[in-house]
Amino acid sequence: MSAFETIDYVKQGNGIAVLTLNRPEALNAFNVQMRDHVYEALTAVRDDDDVRGLLVRGAGERAFCAGADLAEFGSAPSQAIARSVRWERDVWGLWLSITKPMVAAIHGFCLGSGVEIASVCDVRIAADDARFGMPEVSLGLIPAAGGTQLLPRLLGQGRALDLLLTGHRFTATDALRYGLVSEVTSRGMLEARALDTLDTMLQAPCGTLAAAKWVVSEGLDLPLAEALALERRIGRTLT
Repeated sequence: MSAFETIDYVKQGNGIAVLTLNRPEALNAFNVQMRDHVYEALTAVRDDDDVRGLLVRGAGERAFCAGADLAEFGSAPSQAIARSVRWERDVWGLWLSITKPMVAAIHGFCLGSGVEIASVCDVRIAADDARFGMPEVSLGLIPAAGGTQLLPRLLGQGRALDLLLTGHRFTATDALRYGLVSEVTSRGMLEARALDTLDTMLQAPCGTLAAAKWVVSEGLDLPLAEALALERRIGRTLT
């Protein structure tokens, strides 16, 4: 079991680790302490050969993650200082560097940093009670944990700009239609569906899963001909 205060981190016996954002009294808002604890857990995921895949979820009934903890912004000398402290550890870069499959199980509020956390996972499954939004612009900020870069890659530029600039809330059904999540299920079935999806992925060899993730990520920033050449090159190494 986890000894962290803001998260739970548990290794199951089937190669799956479960990372639970665990500040339900604050709707699992992401603060600096949670950042540090998530960083440590993700380092374990990356380095532990017994862990083959990761499930990310939120504790409590009300939220996956309601975004950054604005209370820390209010207690800091300035918003600039509050934000700079959050960047002292590159948790997002670490998250994106992990070659093992990751699934987010989303329920309740998933706002701001919550959307960004979900977006660094490979597959996102939502409960029908999930509510999404990117409110940063209305607060005089821009998303700064990958939101301006991940959402256009997932949803396309036009849809991402609509969500980022208006900040409007949208439902799980909308998220499915936009392509942010791949499945919507009942709240009671959410974790089972997420674990089943992850278990299905883990039937494939670890090296193949890592290669597929890497080729997709690298190919997005290449011209199509170069991306196809990369695909062929990596494909030959697996045969």
